[in-house]
Amino acid sequence: MTWGQEPRYGAGPLAGGPVQGGGPAGATGQDGVAGGPGVGRGSSRRALRRWLFVAFLVIGFALAALVLVAYYGATLGVVTSLLGVLLAAIPLGIVIPTFLWLDRFEAEPKRYLLVAFAWGALVAALVAGVFNTGANIAFQAATGGSQSAMLATAVFSAPLVEEACKGLLVLLIWWFRRREFDGIIDGMVYAGIVAAGFAFTENIQYLGMAYADGGDQALTGTFIARCIFTPFAHPMFTVCTGIGIGIAATTRSRALKVLAPVAGYLLAALLHAIWNLAAVTGGAGLVTVYLLVEVPIFLAFVALVVWARRREGRLIGRYLSVYADAGWLSPGEVQMLSTMRGRRAARMWARSAGRRSLAAMRGFQDTASELALLRARMHHSAADAQALESERDMLAALTARRREMLGAY
Repeated sequence: MTWGQEPRYGAGPLAGGPVQGGGPAGATGQDGVAGGPGVGRGSSRRALRRWLFVAFLVIGFALAALVLVAYYGATLGVVTSLLGVLLAAIPLGIVIPTFLWLDRFEAEPKRYLLVAFAWGALVAALVAGVFNTGANIAFQAATGGSQSAMLATAVFSAPLVEEACKGLLVLLIWWFRRREFDGIIDGMVYAGIVAAGFAFTENIQYLGMAYADGGDQALTGTFIARCIFTPFAHPMFTVCTGIGIGIAATTRSRALKVLAPVAGYLLAALLHAIWNLAAVTGGAGLVTVYLLVEVPIFLAFVALVVWARRREGRLIGRYLSVYADAGWLSPGEVQMLSTMRGRRAARMWARSAGRRSLAAMRGFQDTASELALLRARMHHSAADAQALESERDMLAALTARRREMLGAY
C-alpha cells in the first residue's frame, strides 16, 4: 500500500521491511544474544533498584502532599481549600492538552509525565514555598517593612527559586533517562507539565486567600487574572529552561551542554521576575506589562510550539529516510510517518481491520518516531553506548508491528 499526500488505504500490503543481510548502523536482523550465568542476577538487581526508586518517589510525593494538605487546611480551612482545588483545576484543561498535542509525534511515557506533574504540584511547590518564606523573613529583617520585603521576595527570590525547583526535574530526566529524552520537544513538554503542576498548587493558595480575604468578588477577580488571562504564565517561563536542556541533549559542544541550560534558566527567571514585579506593583503597570510583554511572549510561545512540532515531523522524515534507503521502510511509510495528517489517515485505515491492527499501527508509528530521534542523536554524537543495540531492537519491533498489521488483513 502507498502512503502519500492523498493515501489510498487498503490498496495493497504494507511496503518495506528489512533487506536480506543489510540494515543501517550494524542492524543485523532479529538474532538474539544469549545470556550468561549472571544475567538473571543482574536483572533481579535492576528490578529491585527500580522498585526501591518507585517506593522512594511515592513516599516522597505522599509526604509533600500531606504537608501541603495540612498547611492549606490550617491556613484556609477545608471548604476554602476544596474550592481552590476545583477552580485551580480548570486551567489544566487548557494547559495539559496543549503540551500533549506538542508531544504527539513521539509521546513521552505517561508515568514520566505523571511524575513531572506531581513534582511540580508537590515537591517544587513545597520547596519553593519554604525557601520563599525564609527569604521573606530575611528581607523583612533587613528592610524593616513588610511591603518592601514582599516586593523583594517576588522579584528576586521567587523567580530564581521557583524556576530552579521546576527545572530540576527536567534536568534529572535528561541526566538519568537520556534514552527517553530526545531534544527540544521533550524539554518543552516536561517543563510545561512540571510548571502546570506548580501553577495548580500555587493557584489553590491564591484563590483560597482571595476568597478568605475578600469573598466572592475577590475570588472572581483572582480567578480571571490567574486562570483565564494567564494560565500559561508558569509554563512559558519554565519552557525556556526546557529548551536549554533540550539543546544540551542534542549538541556535541561540551560548553553548550552547560551554557544552554543555564541560559534557559536565567531567561525563565528574568521573565518570571518581570511578571512578578508588574503583579506586585499592580495598577497601570500591570496592564502595560501584560499588553506589551506578556501578550507578545504568549504569541511567541504559541508560534514556538507550532514550529517545534513541525520541526520534529521534518526531523523524523529526514532520519527515517536512511532506513528507507536500506530497505527497512518504504518511501511511502516515511512520508506517512513525517506528518500528523498521514499518521491519522494510516490509523483510520488500520482501524478498519480491528483493534489489533490499530494497536499495531500505533506501535509502528511510535517506534518509528523513537527510531528517527535516536538516529538524530547518533548523528549529533549525543547518543549513549547502547544506541546500536536500541536501534536493532527498534528495527525488529518495526518489522513485528508491520507483520501484525498484515496478519490482521
